[in-house]
Amino acid sequence: MTSISLLIKNALVVRPGADAPENGELLDIAIVDGKITRLEANIAAEEAEKVIDAAGKVAFPGVVDGHQHWGIYNPLGEDASIESRACAQGGVTTSLSYMRTGQYYMNKGGAYADVFPEVLAETEGKPYVDYAYHLAPMSKEQIGEIPSLITDHGVTSFKIFMFYGSHGLHGRSSDQSEFLMIPKEERYDIAHFEFVMRGIQAAREQLGDKADHISLSLHCETAEIMSAYTKIVEEEGTLTGLAAYSASRPPHSEGLAVTIASFLADETQLPNINLLHLTSRKALTAAMRMAKAFPHINFRREVTIGHLLADIDTAYGLGGKVNPPLRPREDVEALWEHLVAGDIDWVVSDHACCKDEKKFAEDRGDIFAAKSGFGGAEYLLPGLLTEGRKRGLSLRRIAELTASNPAERYGLPGKGRIEVGFDADIALIDPAHTYTVRAEDSESAQEYTPFEGFELTAKVTDTFVRGNHVFADGTVSGEPVGRYLHRPY
Repeated sequence: MTSISLLIKNALVVRPGADAPENGELLDIAIVDGKITRLEANIAAEEAEKVIDAAGKVAFPGVVDGHQHWGIYNPLGEDASIESRACAQGGVTTSLSYMRTGQYYMNKGGAYADVFPEVLAETEGKPYVDYAYHLAPMSKEQIGEIPSLITDHGVTSFKIFMFYGSHGLHGRSSDQSEFLMIPKEERYDIAHFEFVMRGIQAAREQLGDKADHISLSLHCETAEIMSAYTKIVEEEGTLTGLAAYSASRPPHSEGLAVTIASFLADETQLPNINLLHLTSRKALTAAMRMAKAFPHINFRREVTIGHLLADIDTAYGLGGKVNPPLRPREDVEALWEHLVAGDIDWVVSDHACCKDEKKFAEDRGDIFAAKSGFGGAEYLLPGLLTEGRKRGLSLRRIAELTASNPAERYGLPGKGRIEVGFDADIALIDPAHTYTVRAEDSESAQEYTPFEGFELTAKVTDTFVRGNHVFADGTVSGEPVGRYLHRPY
């Protein structure tokens, strides 16, 4: 009999799927060579080389965080190392980061054939968790690279930033070509979005065995609406802070972009569409209408833990600036209504470490001068457990929202479940540990958090990546073990 490398005993195991108990069952987890080999009660400790007693803690599938941004503000290798520690702290075992050419990230234009190998080289050997990348085709040349990105590099998910038409990352942009580093004669606009969709669908038809795993994600905001409303907010001068930023990028901008994206998906017959970080009732109303209008499109809808936990009044200062913005409380409640109703497919962190000196480089009091984005991977699972249990979410449903659903969509069928044959990616949770969020306690390099002072009622105590104990008793441990995931994985 093959000896068990690691045996986790007495865990309340949470498994996604309709046939699994809603709130877990007490089982032992046997691991050999990074895979789960047995899942049953009362496995003899003598069979294992190493035994960890979970003592009744909840064992969740390691979080598959489908939306992060390594390297957006800090050197990519630095984020891969440090921010992956924050992932481990939060029970995230797989990070999928969005990457594009242009300003920020690698600060380069040109073909992904040249840029993406640099991305992989910069991150290799540094992360504590497994990782993959979504890529954004910013130019005509990069649309042509989609098939090779899939076959050569295992990139099966792509992105469109709909608001970059006349907006930069933080606000108005006077020169699109300079910001995006695309040829002067090209435009990043609705027509380009259509051609990206056609390029992805052509790749799906060409690579039929991988087609189910190939999808397009969209950041749904409308540049023209945002530009006009930013001017209105600034001229009126009655709103400040996060309230001003929310009003400058109003919810109907999201709803309109969702509608445009959905119509283009129908026009191009691209079925696998992911609507990212929806923040408002209007955005969700549009998304649900489009699902009814185009039932043949396989929509997935995403929200972030930031938009579920914080609003324009409760977030800790201007550090809560993010795109799309944090919203008033009524929109937060609308997100929860849809989540409880089953309309949301996964919850992510949108983790983008933006250090204090970068975030507030120009003016600490000017919301429009502050940079967009903040970290949050370390609060994703604890935060969803804290608020979700209050609202009647089962542990099984939370496991689906954080692990199995994004894994299945993004070409990671070996991830996202505690089942025999799957990677042994596991987060142990103390479900009765109440603590107050303090930025100083985070493994992230970010010195602040919009969740400062929030009370959470669940805490990750241990994280395993393919059986490697990367976070133990509240401390990141060992050497980095993260691997690049060539998808489908």
